[in-house]
Amino acid sequence: MSLIDWLVLTSTLTLIVVYGSWKTRKNNNLQSYLKGNNSENWATIGLSIMATQASAITFLSTPGQAYESGMGFVQFYFGLPLAMIIVSVFFLPVYYKLKVYTAYQYLEQRFDVRVRSFTAFLFLVSRGLAAGITIYAPSIILSTILGWNLQLTCLIIGGLVIVYTVSGGSRAVSLTQKWQMGVIMGGMFLAFYYVVESFPEGIGFSGGIDIAGSLGKMEIIDLSPDLGNRYTLLSGLTGGLFLFVSYFGTDQSQVQRYLGGKSLKQSRMGLMFNGLLKIPMQFFILLIGVMVFVSFQFNKPPIVFNPVSIEMTKAEEASLLRIEKEYDAVFEKKKLILADVQRETNPEANKMIYELQTTQDVLRNKYKNLLFEIDPAYETKDSDYIFLTFILNFLPHGLIGLLLAVIFSAAMSSTAGELNALSATTTIDYYKKFWSKSDDEKKDLKVSKWVTVSWGLLAILIALTAGMFENLIQLVNILGSLFYGTILGVFILALFFKSVGGRAALIGGIIGQLTVLTVHLLKTYEVIELSYLMYNFIGCAVVILIGVIVQKLAGPEKRIIAK
Repeated sequence: MSLIDWLVLTSTLTLIVVYGSWKTRKNNNLQSYLKGNNSENWATIGLSIMATQASAITFLSTPGQAYESGMGFVQFYFGLPLAMIIVSVFFLPVYYKLKVYTAYQYLEQRFDVRVRSFTAFLFLVSRGLAAGITIYAPSIILSTILGWNLQLTCLIIGGLVIVYTVSGGSRAVSLTQKWQMGVIMGGMFLAFYYVVESFPEGIGFSGGIDIAGSLGKMEIIDLSPDLGNRYTLLSGLTGGLFLFVSYFGTDQSQVQRYLGGKSLKQSRMGLMFNGLLKIPMQFFILLIGVMVFVSFQFNKPPIVFNPVSIEMTKAEEASLLRIEKEYDAVFEKKKLILADVQRETNPEANKMIYELQTTQDVLRNKYKNLLFEIDPAYETKDSDYIFLTFILNFLPHGLIGLLLAVIFSAAMSSTAGELNALSATTTIDYYKKFWSKSDDEKKDLKVSKWVTVSWGLLAILIALTAGMFENLIQLVNILGSLFYGTILGVFILALFFKSVGGRAALIGGIIGQLTVLTVHLLKTYEVIELSYLMYNFIGCAVVILIGVIVQKLAGPEKRIIAK
């Protein structure tokens, strides 16, 4: 990195943090700190929702996902618009009518305090772990590629987030997320331009699409009924739908973003704004990854994207060198055929290009597997490093700093939303409910800020010790699905099954959560094959089924129903 890259990176991050802290420095009660005095318009709500959902790993791994597997990942989001409609129609009016700070307050009014505490606990566990992972995941990639100290990178990201989240609360999170999304999307559009510019003369965007299509990267829709395949139309419209309804309707990190809206209408518009733009945004980020794949058809990519620092014998070095030479030879042969195809259409040549690409992939995997045999600590999954490798090698100085600011901004925006929600849930659902019954606003505000600091420090601690666990980056993709189905099932019982009481809902919730954890254990040990998206459907269905059955067996129960 050059001096100008460092200046762009540090000035962008400093400006965002200072702006958010200064603009929201006058919080004097919980209403302003946790709900921003209900002052947010629909655009801020929509951008804040998108920023909370899009962590740094989204902008690092999504292009890599497309590079390796094509555009099919976008199907994961096909259930999102319908989920936004369901949340807007059924969840939002209840939250606004009851004027809640957290989604889980409603469950006490509908059921009892046990159900409220149970669902709030599930949220704190899942989101508390996720906050640490959203710091660690980009930090490990940045430190590996750039040679930065991993612990220092985690501390910088976590420390910056704590500063403006503690000082400004919910409104600081929303305002900074709005600017962070501007930096993120501006940087991604510039990256897209330079990716296409890296193509050889005479091959523009349309030519890149043709090449990607001939190599199987533009297959968007998969109609397969296979439940073990996570990226199909079926999984997106079933498991994905349940995931998004639960995430946006019951996860406090999202609920808090729209509870600060000026009105029910503004919050609904913010949700629909997210529903309409999220799929095009993900499509665009995936398309960047596909265009990087096309660029690397003409600009030789490294055989592995994560840097190798492994001690090996001369024999092992020779084996790796042989694979690398064969890889280079295949690449050069494919590049020549590609150049001929651009001058004259040749179906046989297209077939040969596809076969050579397959050979190249086989050699790459062979090389990675040999590295793993030499050092079992070597991470063979390197798709998260692909986009960052392109940025560092093909983008001009200054823009490299901006794209790194994009990665930091995404990590900060997602983590800030999580810390703010963790603080709200801990303060409202536990501290105010069980420990402090007073109306001392200043004391409650001070406690909430210290709770935010505590969650921030815990997130940093999880990030610093994350290397002790395997497959942590992959864990961020399934962590929510382990809990969201259960929480959603409890909320569906509350909203649509008025005969079900608190005891039945609690029993259903506990059995539903145990069922999901059991299914995940069976999948981990390869007893069954199932997409993690289906955890959401299974958890939700079990909670509802058990809740209804238990209530039928137990008979009528006295309860308070929110009207």
